[in-house]
Amino acid sequence: MFTGLIEATGTLRRVDPLPKGVTLTLGAPRALVAELALGDSVACDGACLTVTRFSDDWFTVDASAETMARTALGERRPGHRVHLERALRLGDRLGGHIVAGHVDGTGRLVRKAPLGEAVQLEFSAPPEVARYLVDKGSVAIDGVSLTVNTVDDAAGTFSVVLIPHTQGVVTLADRPVGSRVNLEADVIGKYVERLLTHRGGAGAHKAPLDLETLARAGFMSR
Repeated sequence: MFTGLIEATGTLRRVDPLPKGVTLTLGAPRALVAELALGDSVACDGACLTVTRFSDDWFTVDASAETMARTALGERRPGHRVHLERALRLGDRLGGHIVAGHVDGTGRLVRKAPLGEAVQLEFSAPPEVARYLVDKGSVAIDGVSLTVNTVDDAAGTFSVVLIPHTQGVVTLADRPVGSRVNLEADVIGKYVERLLTHRGGAGAHKAPLDLETLARAGFMSR
């Protein structure tokens, strides 16, 4: 499990083919690599991957062909700056939101607009992610925990705002329009949907998740 608070940015150095995937070699700050052990989980642009080797200022992870196809990692090339976060330890502060490192889908950066010293970024989102996006809710974009600023259901897009501090820590504002990003919706929304639409156990009727269902469950007034 992760928090979506990026520890460091690394650099993709190599992509080496495997029989059913690839090995990614990532340059990273020595302080972060010094804390790694074989088998550790590291979120790389939001995708949870396992450390297979490391030394000084680099480490490797293996990614399956499916992972490369279903995430934005398949479009990453050497030189790409990667958001890195080690798995949360028991007792650590949860400063962002609960991030599993399981990418739900990918989107594209469709617009950038300055907001004073901040910048607003608008992304497309596939239906399997968009259904869980709500104004002022949480979303992980390339592993970064961010607050959803607006949602445009008709256009299939949503926006977030990066304050100057965040712009200095993550690379999202530096990406060109059209860049593909990994998206992970807030897991709480997924559990709420599951509980409300599969009440009554195995074989129970799957109820539609609509305003009437939410009202009956006490989540909103009629």
